Amino acid sequence: MRALKTSDLCDALDGIAACSTQFRSFGRRRTFSGVIRTVRCLEDIALMRERVNERRDGCVLVADAGGSLNRAIFGDSMAALMLRNGWTGAVVFGAVRDVAEIDAMDIGVKALGTIAKRGQKDGGGEADVPVTFGGVTFVPGRYLVADDDGVIVLPEGVAPSDIDTAGVVQGGYSTP
Repeated sequence: MRALKTSDLCDALDGIAACSTQFRSFGRRRTFSGVIRTVRCLEDIALMRERVNERRDGCVLVADAGGSLNRAIFGDSMAALMLRNGWTGAVVFGAVRDVAEIDAMDIGVKALGTIAKRGQKDGGGEADVPVTFGGVTFVPGRYLVADDDGVIVLPEGVAPSDIDTAGVVQGGYSTP
């Protein structure tokens, strides 16, 4: 099976949404993908911790922290819980911490930046709601692919295995 590449997927199929947010990458997994699950939580980790404790084989957590870099909403403890519960990665529109530990883990994390200060534990936020940043709406249940080139969301009902990238890789374009 050929490795997923966001650039090849975008070239092969119209309708793929490419997030314009410039993320930093953490963790050993440079490419990750899966079904989207979401959390919206501004500077609060209570709902994030609850969410990563759920068994979600092959899913990706998309966390909208409103772009805040004031408090980290994700760290090494959450990354370890995600690994234990089958998640493939996280996209955080906000800050993370404990990056040396996360970098040693077999997980993929995209985030805006880092800060040492942990988020509050007030319990605010929403789960499994569409979240929007970087010109893309991340809808729970859709498929996300992330690599060093960026983060993309496939159209509803489409998985990477549905897209023929062979012609693109050989220099042509083939839109199904």
